[in-house]
Amino acid sequence: MTTPDSLRWVKSSYSNNGGQCIEVATDLVVSRGVVPVRDSKSPAGPVLDFPAGAFSSFVASVKAGEFGAV
Repeated sequence: MTTPDSLRWVKSSYSNNGGQCIEVATDLVVSRGVVPVRDSKSPAGPVLDFPAGAFSSFVASVKAGEFGAV
């Protein structure tokens, strides 16, 4: 059984450790087709699983600036 503790979590290389980061795990993309996401400040907190295709589209949209400056 896969648990949040057994996944390899990573933060964006653009993260400046300002405390408002998320972590993602790509371990389950191939086997389950999902990308788990969690708040880096609360690693024991909830994990949201996004469909891999939807997460990929979201990241591409962010990179393209479709959401404006944050």
